[in-house]
Amino acid sequence: MDSVSQLVLGSAVGYAVLGNKIGRKALLVGAAYGTLPDLDVLINFGGDVENFVYHRGFSHSLLVHVFAAPIFAWLMCKLKWAQSVSLVRWTTAIFLILSTHAILDSLTVYGTQLLWPVSTHPFGLSNLFIIDPLYTLPLIVSVIILSFIKHKRQLGQTLNGWLLIVSSLYACWSIGGKFYIDNQINQRLSNEGIVAIDYESTPTPFNTLLWRGIATTSDGHYEIYASLFDDVSDISLYFYKTQPNLLDAIPDDRRISQLTAFTKGLYGIYQQDNKVLFSDLRMGIEGAYVFTFVLAETDNNGYKKSAFQRLSNRPQLSQAGLIFDRIFDPTIDLSLKARIGD
Repeated sequence: MDSVSQLVLGSAVGYAVLGNKIGRKALLVGAAYGTLPDLDVLINFGGDVENFVYHRGFSHSLLVHVFAAPIFAWLMCKLKWAQSVSLVRWTTAIFLILSTHAILDSLTVYGTQLLWPVSTHPFGLSNLFIIDPLYTLPLIVSVIILSFIKHKRQLGQTLNGWLLIVSSLYACWSIGGKFYIDNQINQRLSNEGIVAIDYESTPTPFNTLLWRGIATTSDGHYEIYASLFDDVSDISLYFYKTQPNLLDAIPDDRRISQLTAFTKGLYGIYQQDNKVLFSDLRMGIEGAYVFTFVLAETDNNGYKKSAFQRLSNRPQLSQAGLIFDRIFDPTIDLSLKARIGD
């Protein structure tokens, strides 16, 4: 999730465990430890591909949190103002702050290595968009109110607890929404005789009412849009050809295997001018994928492996209005052709 969501979640969890002991300081402690796992973005793992696949790795592992929490707790107990809290309680608080960060991230599509180093599988339930105001707003309200409550700690903990529940219920609701949407999309694909090799759905930006699906086939992929208000026949299907055979012409490289594994098969291979591109189909939209890498370049001698650099190619925010229109109007065309005005 985004940094603001993780910060306020950490603050809310910190206050829930420590608020009656250290008051508003628990908000700052929670914010600090709630932000800590994402500092792995400051680490250069060796290149653009490595930074992509190793993000949300060791720093997001629940197994690492089990061992790190008592160490951080011991350090906290060295601070004079923190000694009113026992080592066990500090350990519990820090573990919960770190682990809820990782679990929340695993609800998005990117992928979180919750069991590193035992497993590097990138868990991603994909029931929340990376920024969802309806999830974050209750936590922001809680943190703001708690910032002004100095002496009424019991009231603050009660209020904070309820707003944590509201936020969590929204996340649970989104899981139910995904289950419903997946059933609808699978029915639509079945009706069209489409057999997907790999499939995933994720909410479109800032909501859980309109969902975007990706279904890959042997010669391309379908970009799918489905609203909770759609009938099965209203679900939008847009097919785009890709060129996976280009991978056979590129010299073997471990980074290609890393990319195909991390994206769980949901990738597209394109040739653009003299470049062979790899796009993660899960994040972005057709024509503007967030994670696109240059695998090779062509010249008179054929395909030459490139440095696997990442291209900057994000969707335009000016198109966001169409997404909200599509929630209630299945006639809205979200295809690449419509977006470029052809």
